[in-house]
Amino acid sequence: QVQLVESGGGLVQPGGSLKLSCAASGAIFRLNTVGWYRQAPGKQRELVADITNGGSTNYVDSVKGRFTISRDNAANTVYLQMNSLKPEDTAVYYCNANIHIWNRGTSDYWGQGTQVTVSS
Repeated sequence: QVQLVESGGGLVQPGGSLKLSCAASGAIFRLNTVGWYRQAPGKQRELVADITNGGSTNYVDSVKGRFTISRDNAANTVYLQMNSLKPEDTAVYYCNANIHIWNRGTSDYWGQGTQVTVSS
């Protein structure tokens, strides 16, 4: 199966920036829609942003204008640039990708998650 490995999380002060990466590995024929999700303790996991095959993007209202999702198909990598971070952005961030495996079908895969903490 495909594996998604996330990186880039950490501790940042309010107003700071972080860039998360999610690198997919395996017999990947094509990455379809990819999304970034986040989950804080005691809360439901929520969709933060996603990006389609053609590069169309969608963001939850709370991050519009601050976060940017992008993808590098050649590298099988998805990014989430997070600017003007707020304490309420604190959560574990996960990437999810619908992936077509070479000579097989499509399946959804989750990354392991990376912690983002915004605090002064």
